[in-house]
Amino acid sequence: MSTAKKQATYTTTNSYETLNTITPNTKNIWIVLHGIGYLSRYFIRYFETLPTDKNYIIAPQAPSKYYLKDNYKRVGASWLTKEDTNIEIQNTLNYLDQIYQQEGISSKHNIIIFGYSQGVSIASRWVGLRKILCDHLVLYSGGIPNELKQKDFQYLLDQNSKITCIVGDKDEYISETNRKKEFAKINHLFQEKASQVLFDGGHEVKKEIIASILD
Repeated sequence: MSTAKKQATYTTTNSYETLNTITPNTKNIWIVLHGIGYLSRYFIRYFETLPTDKNYIIAPQAPSKYYLKDNYKRVGASWLTKEDTNIEIQNTLNYLDQIYQQEGISSKHNIIIFGYSQGVSIASRWVGLRKILCDHLVLYSGGIPNELKQKDFQYLLDQNSKITCIVGDKDEYISETNRKKEFAKINHLFQEKASQVLFDGGHEVKKEIIASILD
């Protein structure tokens, strides 16, 4: 018996969540990419305490949904796996491109791209490979993919974008050794121009840290 792996290209639709509305007073537009196991409608709640008149939040939804436990009640999602990774990366980037275009994002606002956990790999790929213009790139409790190089982020440095990398000192998924390696990678990729924040805590999103990003 012989098998052959083939591909089919088709059009698909995926949802995303937004919080607040864009008004003449809106200052910041956030594009926030959740971690594995989240749904965007729950992840976006971490941003509810930001001033509503100044902040508009867009939370894309990872496409691969699954039941989190055997009782088939709670649903989570994943951005990528090791299966067909390159295809899934392109599908995900195309999806984010469409959201960016559909929302009419422009440079008149302060653009913040925020990735958490697995969302760090998506945020860094999208920014690095698509050269997305942003004022602040926030990478929170996750790793930057090894295929990304210094040249992929040079444009951010050229336009004086702010880069902040955040991790908990007790993160159960990132050992101290791996944290030091990731910090070294960040220093190389961003030519020592990224801020690195080590907070007291584990693999968790803290609303006070999100609020501090605007300080």
